[in-house]
Formats: sequence, structure tokens, C-alpha cells
Amino acid sequence: MLFNSGQFLLFFPIVTGLYFLLPHRVRWILLLAASCYFYMVFKPVYILILAFTILVDYFAAICIENAPAGRKRLYLVLSLIANVGVLAFFKYFNFLNGNAATLAHALGWTYPIPLLNILLPIGLSFHTFQSLSYTIEVYRGHYKAERHFGIFALYVMFYPQLVAGPIERPQNLLHEFHQEHTFDYARAVLGLRLMLWGFFQKVFIADRLAPFVNTVYSNLNNYHGISLILATVFFALQIYCDFCGYSDIARGSAQVMGFKLMRNFDGPYLSQSIGEFWKRWHISLSTWFRDYLYIPLGGNRVPELRRYFNLFVTFLVSGLWHGANWTYVLWGALNGSYLIAEQVAGKWLPHFLPERSRDWAVLRGLRVLTTFGLTCFAWIFFRANTVQDAFYVVRHLFDGLAGVPSQLHDVAFVRSSILVGQGGVATLSMLLGVAILCCSHLQVKPRFSDFFSRQHVSVRWAVYYAAIILIIFFGSVNQSQRFIYFQF
Repeated sequence: MLFNSGQFLLFFPIVTGLYFLLPHRVRWILLLAASCYFYMVFKPVYILILAFTILVDYFAAICIENAPAGRKRLYLVLSLIANVGVLAFFKYFNFLNGNAATLAHALGWTYPIPLLNILLPIGLSFHTFQSLSYTIEVYRGHYKAERHFGIFALYVMFYPQLVAGPIERPQNLLHEFHQEHTFDYARAVLGLRLMLWGFFQKVFIADRLAPFVNTVYSNLNNYHGISLILATVFFALQIYCDFCGYSDIARGSAQVMGFKLMRNFDGPYLSQSIGEFWKRWHISLSTWFRDYLYIPLGGNRVPELRRYFNLFVTFLVSGLWHGANWTYVLWGALNGSYLIAEQVAGKWLPHFLPERSRDWAVLRGLRVLTTFGLTCFAWIFFRANTVQDAFYVVRHLFDGLAGVPSQLHDVAFVRSSILVGQGGVATLSMLLGVAILCCSHLQVKPRFSDFFSRQHVSVRWAVYYAAIILIIFFGSVNQSQRFIYFQF
């Protein structure tokens, strides 16, 4: 089920209302049934994949907790094989098989294994990683194995964050399903406000920018220079508002019922370095790879060259996690290279700058712009359909910039369907998207929330009505476009 659909506008109030009407002891049944329905709306048969991983990890965790020290690792490995095996089959089999076939044909060999006609289950990478974090935390002794099978199944399948995160840890969320939550008006208001903010980002900003980005990146041979630059910058705004919008709707809908999901974004495009960016972007995934891959590889406790190797491998795997395509691998490699170069430069660059100048506003602004520019350049590989398309954009990104005024007259979005009948909505969306980069940073600050809550009720409701009107009359509410991260 899509958050940005009429179906969800009925689903959410009904489930939430029943949740508070039912006794605490049976609420988990309601939430589990609702979560199953929420997922099965996409493709019912794929609920069996979730059921398999839930069964495996439920019993694996109990076995890990009860087993002698020598056998704990065995049960963990079995859990890892089961989870990663399912992910590898559905997400990477055709990718690996296709590359093996290409290599075999290049060498003149016969390759008999055909590609399989399989669809990637929605959100498979997300709930696989959440389930894996549970068995790993039990193995490490950070959390006791959950004996209530229904509660554990709900932890994996909790509908607000089932499809695209945030990827939670058991110590942060699982215990909350045992707690009784009473209705709290102030908490519900904050949750609904967060949901409205998420819908605004998704429907009015991201979905309004999507047609232009799709038009350019689907017909790259027709565009160069300023059109490619605008499409890439628009995509940076689109993917942020799309994914942050999803995370805010997820957090808000959970908060109304009393559950606290982790914040997934913290003004990432205001970062002054690539390292800072990855502390602010998709926080739940970044910390997952840090805790379960980078640190086990040795983290920062190893010699310098090995540390760079660990960083690069972590980002390569992160890129592959996003999709079975070489474009994602290159995107991950590029970000890993950014971080390594930044750490190398960080050793000698301070010697060329006076200490008092390092916090100059102009220098901070330049660092933010540089980080944003490097991030946008990496997004080219993330968005391009093929590696060849990505390098086409790179080669033609700055073509003809001397003739920008004439290019602006012919630029794609002037002729595209974005503007048809709604003069300038896409341009307004872009401007508001830029504003959101700043506002989103304030949104997560308690002081901003307190400031807004102290405003007169007429001011608050004026803001609510304005957002709702923009969503309904100018947003892409009819298309119900999927969230970008659903494909991962």
C-alpha cells in the first residue's frame, strides 16, 4: 500500500482508532494483521518470504541465546545464510547470472543458465536488514531473544517502516510493542504534523520534479549542458524529498500510536563535508553498515591503508545494496573515494588555513556548496539507467554553458508536461525544495517544534490548510507515484 494513496487515507485512521479502542493484550494482533494487509496489497504471495525470514530468525535467536559459546556462531551463520540467501536470489541472481553470461560469451564459452522471470519483493532489503540486526544483537548479547512470536513478527513487519525503513534495532523498537500506549493528544498532533510535512515533501515537491527528471534521463541524447545540470540537481531534491517524506510519514504515523522510530535524515544537504553528509543521510542504513560491516572489518582500529580499504568496501557493498546494477556499484565506489580523499586531505589541509579562518561564514558556505556539488555528481550514477548513460551525462554536463540564456529558452522543463495547465508549478516546487533543505534541518530541532507549537492556533491552522491545499490542488495526487526507495 502506498502512503500517498486514497487507500491509506482510510487505512490509517481505521487502524489507529481500533488500536486505541482495543485492550492492550490484543493490540499486537491488530497491528500484525494490518501490517500483513498493508504489505499484501502490493503482491500477496511475497508475504511468504517475510514469513520464512521471520521463522528462521525467531528460532535462530532463541538457539543463539541458549546455545553454548561454541555453537552460537553456527546459529548466527545459519540465520545470515537464510536471510542473505533470500536477498541474493530475488535481488542479485539475474544480475550475477547476466554478468557471468556476458563474460562467458566474451570468452567464447557456452553459458546454459537462463535469466529467471522474477520480481523483486517490495522493501526486501529493508526488512531483511532489520531482521538481521535482531539476530546479530542477540548474538552480541545486547538484547534478549524475543519469546513472543507474534511480537517478533510485528517487529519485522510493523507497517509504518516495513517497506522503506527506518531500519530499526531491537533495543530501540521491539520492547515498545510490549508497552501499553494510551492516546495522547499532544503526541498525536506532533505525529500528524510530521505526516503532513512528509506528504508535502513527497506529493508537492518530489512528484512534481519527477516528470522533468524522468524526461531528461530517459532521453539523454536529446539534452546537454544546462538541461543535464538541472535534471541532476532536481533529482537531488526529488530523492531527498521523496525519501525524507516517506520517513516522516512513517515516523509520524507510528508516533500517533505511541511508537518512536529513529530519525532518518538531519538536513544532509547542509553538510560541510562528505563524512558529515553520511552522518545525516539515511541514518538508519549508514549506521547499520557502520556497526555490522565497517567496524567488524576493523573500523578505525587498523593501520591507515586498511582503514581506507574498509571504507571503500563498505561503500561498495552499500552501493550494491541499493540495486543490482553497475551504476549503483559505481555510485558506492565514488562516495567511498570521496571519503578517502577527504580524510587524506584532512591531514594536510589545516596547515594551509589559519585556525581562526576555519569557521568563517563564507568558508562554511563554500564547503556546503562543494559537498552538495560532489553529492549531485554522484547522484548521476545513482539515477542513470545504465553505466553508458551515466558517462554520457558526465561527458556532456558542461557542454555549451557559454550559451546558457539560449539553452534556458529551450530547456526541457519548459516544454515538458510538468508545466502544462499549471504554469510554473515545477519551478515553484524546485524553489520550495531548496527551502525544504533549510526547513528540514529546523524541523528536527526541538526548539523549532516548540516555537511552532507556541504560535496562535490561527497561524498553525493557516499553515496546515496551505500545505493541504497545495498538496490537493497542485500536487501529483492522482498518479500515486511509488516512493523511489520501494525498489530497494
